[in-house]
Amino acid sequence: MTNPLVDPFHRAISYLRVSVTDRCDFRCVYCMAENMTFLPKKELLTLEELDRMCSTFIGLGVEKLRITGGEPLVRKGIMTFFNAMTRHLDSGALKELTLTTNGSQLSRFADQLYAAGVRRVNISLDTLDEEKFASITRWGRLRQVMDGIDAAQRAGLRVKINTVALKGVNEDELFTLVDWCAERGLDLTFIEVMPMGDIGNENRLDQYWKLTDLRERLAERHTLTDLAERTGGPARYVRIEETGQKIGFITPLSHNFCESCNRVRLTCTGELYMCLGQEDMADLRAPLRDNPGTDAPLEAAIRAAIARKPKGHDFDYSRQTVAGQMTRHMSHTGG
Repeated sequence: MTNPLVDPFHRAISYLRVSVTDRCDFRCVYCMAENMTFLPKKELLTLEELDRMCSTFIGLGVEKLRITGGEPLVRKGIMTFFNAMTRHLDSGALKELTLTTNGSQLSRFADQLYAAGVRRVNISLDTLDEEKFASITRWGRLRQVMDGIDAAQRAGLRVKINTVALKGVNEDELFTLVDWCAERGLDLTFIEVMPMGDIGNENRLDQYWKLTDLRERLAERHTLTDLAERTGGPARYVRIEETGQKIGFITPLSHNFCESCNRVRLTCTGELYMCLGQEDMADLRAPLRDNPGTDAPLEAAIRAAIARKPKGHDFDYSRQTVAGQMTRHMSHTGG
């Protein structure tokens, strides 16, 4: 327990992203098929198992915990888990507890999340147009998300908007989104669409909007200053001098961020993926469930998995094919 988690490329692993459910109340076209088959309940880690799993990682040096899904706030009883993690914030072992959400449930949970120690949330929002929002999310309602953003800000949560750049879908909203975030005091990060899962009739190449092109368009109207800032995630940031706001770019395809990767991802079934863009994973559910009286086998399994963490992923659209595509959906690994 005293030796930190360090991968074969000397990167200290201090950031764990945890999917608490594969279910979601939206069906975003780049994330899920419209008619998804979800996992049987018995395969999911219980809230108590999630507590034990995350506590073991924290004991091994993980300082940042991001809760994801699917949509994490549709998991029944999820605040029990958040409240349990508060003890690690109080002890100082955990430096940050946060989540990525579609915002649909924040009107219900924002105050409770703040009380549990959450101070920042990432909200996925790809458009401000109601019709486009309904098309992208298939089942979503924009007003519900806007109400959630309002609730989060009232509760004192710092909100960052995550926008997937989608060619032919939200290209015409680039400046609208930037201006809207500036008016509300929201950070904004653009994300390149990643080749994860079978999404039916959607075409990845048709969706792909290279963020270097997006940035060039942004620079036509604004003065951009590169920032050295890192938040423990994959984004690179600029400041828009005219507004002072911070804009992030997550570019797994046009410029990957693997050299500084400090994170691993735990699925809701207890599979640990050492890289988002690789299929290799470690089963942590078995050592957890098979050894109720001791965490030693689980700790050994975690260390063995980190020892296999690869240098990077293989996503590539440059040859007009979707090379490096993952068969699992983003909602399985955790957004």
